[in-house]
Amino acid sequence: MSPLENLIQKLVSHLEVIYGKQDHTQLVEDLIGAMGIRDHFFEPATFANHWDQKDVVIITYGDTFLRPGKLPLEELRAFLKKRVDDLVSWVHVLPYFPWTSDDGFAVSDYCQVDQELGDWSSIEALSAEYSLMSDLVVNHCSASHEWFGQFQKGEEPGCHFFIEASASDDLTQVVRPRTFDLLRPTSTPSGIKNVWCTFGHDQVDLNYAEPKLLVELVKIIRQHLEHGVRIFRLDAVAFLWKERGTTCINLRQTHEIVRLFRTLIEHVRPDALIITETNIPNQENLSYFGNSNEAHGIYNFSLPPLLLHAFVTGKSSYLKQWMMGMPPAQPGTFYFNFIASHDGIGLRPAEGLLPEQEIETLVNAVKSRGGFVSERTLPGGKVKPYELNISLFDAFGDEESFICAHAILLALEGIPAFYIHSLIATRNDYQKYEQSGHKRHLNRHQWNSSELDLMLDDPESSHCRVFSRLKRLIRLRKEQPAFHPNATQFTLHLGDGIFAFWRQSIDRASHVFCFHNISNQEQEISLASVNLVVTEDWFDLISGVPLELDRPELVLRPYQFVWLVNQRKHLPY
Repeated sequence: MSPLENLIQKLVSHLEVIYGKQDHTQLVEDLIGAMGIRDHFFEPATFANHWDQKDVVIITYGDTFLRPGKLPLEELRAFLKKRVDDLVSWVHVLPYFPWTSDDGFAVSDYCQVDQELGDWSSIEALSAEYSLMSDLVVNHCSASHEWFGQFQKGEEPGCHFFIEASASDDLTQVVRPRTFDLLRPTSTPSGIKNVWCTFGHDQVDLNYAEPKLLVELVKIIRQHLEHGVRIFRLDAVAFLWKERGTTCINLRQTHEIVRLFRTLIEHVRPDALIITETNIPNQENLSYFGNSNEAHGIYNFSLPPLLLHAFVTGKSSYLKQWMMGMPPAQPGTFYFNFIASHDGIGLRPAEGLLPEQEIETLVNAVKSRGGFVSERTLPGGKVKPYELNISLFDAFGDEESFICAHAILLALEGIPAFYIHSLIATRNDYQKYEQSGHKRHLNRHQWNSSELDLMLDDPESSHCRVFSRLKRLIRLRKEQPAFHPNATQFTLHLGDGIFAFWRQSIDRASHVFCFHNISNQEQEISLASVNLVVTEDWFDLISGVPLELDRPELVLRPYQFVWLVNQRKHLPY
């Protein structure tokens, strides 16, 4: 059987799971044509790691930096060139398409760049210098999208692209991240139709039970590959497939569509990647790895609330318990680690990991530090905390704990991602929140580039200090093979005030013992309990100071961290 015949057979298998056993010959041909596979066919390597310890991510909106007379995407590229350069390798530009609400996630045209940001040449310029990560907003589109206009007029093809429901349908178990009505009454030539809106009435859910829609999404993926996109973030993908009488989240067809996307993408560009954004409980999130045949990377959503909780309470027990239960990412997969993003700190991923009273402690701490709490509706109409809305710098409350938390981010198994506002220590933007009324705007500040330049050039500024310290930690990570995203990791038990783990490089030649004092009290570590190999020389990568092995303990100041390594490669602190 030829490689192309193998691919066709694989596509048929995907489609039989999604749509049932029937003749899928034409649909397979349509998908292959939409992706352009016959013109650009590659056989992907099995379980290949297209990443290493040098890969670090920046997450940013296209208009985070503003300068009069300059397009925002051009200004973003200028900031990266001046301030970051090769410090990071991946750049995730949040939705840069024309949109109508939700700061870009209600897409009105997937095939254009918002002209207020730039154009496709702006995207291509970024993709020439970094691995570009783009959002594929798969669950819904804007109510202003051409497809929904066709639905309202009863015209092809959009008249089949949206999900209709009625009052008699059993929707009681549907999982919702919002509190407003699920259904939106919409006028059509055949009367009022109730269309499904998981996230908002301007974000209308797409109907993947219609195969023609699947083909259209594949065409969009192909176009983005042609413009240089290498990494696709599947936004809100867990909600993609709906079946009445179920939770309508994480359904079998949803997982199979992700696998289908991966199969098509990697046969056109083998090093292109899929990352799933699934803000859900931990075990459900892990399922998106599949059998190493689904997402290449998954957002490590439990890390932000658990890490913040550890610093708020000075206790690492829940964080350690979670990490011990996390399976190593298999070859060809990775954890996408982050502490902050354009959204808030999700609390659903802490469900089952933090008791309710500990979540309440976290909620109260964030409120006391100037943050807000968003809620979601449960089946039956009750509401509960869903998300913490606050800038990460304000959430931690001081520079030392903030830096320590990011040291943990950089040392953990996986690829670390920095939200741009964490990298430059942006504070809560109350003015933007008051103007819009949207809690997430607290953490979506837009910088005047000239004002930011002054702050980043001022050694007395917290923005400058944090940025400088984080950049140095990133450089240290990039030089250590033991920090490879798939290098071995073991949790160490050295007391509740210490979060510690051991990393070993894939070739087993390099080791790093990572000790982090997550409390505001001095902590002692018994070196005898660590079992260091006494025939090797060890030193602290952070300070460059050799470890005195004849000392009985290592003393860490509040929020101090030490990375003990057995290879002397370091930079001055």
